[in-house]
Amino acid sequence: MKGRRLTRIDMATTKGTDHEFLEYVVKSIVDHPEDVKVDRKVDEMGVLLSLKVNAQDMGQVVGRQGATAKSIRSLLRIVGIKNNARVNLKIEEPEGSTHVPRARKEESEY
Repeated sequence: MKGRRLTRIDMATTKGTDHEFLEYVVKSIVDHPEDVKVDRKVDEMGVLLSLKVNAQDMGQVVGRQGATAKSIRSLLRIVGIKNNARVNLKIEEPEGSTHVPRARKEESEY
């Protein structure tokens, strides 16, 4: 199994598991589960799941210092391994988000 190249058929068969798993986990932790949308794309690099949530729920999905997002990605990687697919997660910035990029260290010292 090690070193085996993933095929589109392998990656396509994970749809029932990776897509539904991500939806279930995210809907369980947000305040607006009706706004959770997951898009799935398969290419030669693997499976890409794009997650959209309500702007008010971004903090819950990302977590403190990105810990929740990192955990979700780890779990998705495990789901992918079980189904012979490489699964990646992209969390899309919602419209109306209040995210402010952090200032670089050099700028904040002066």
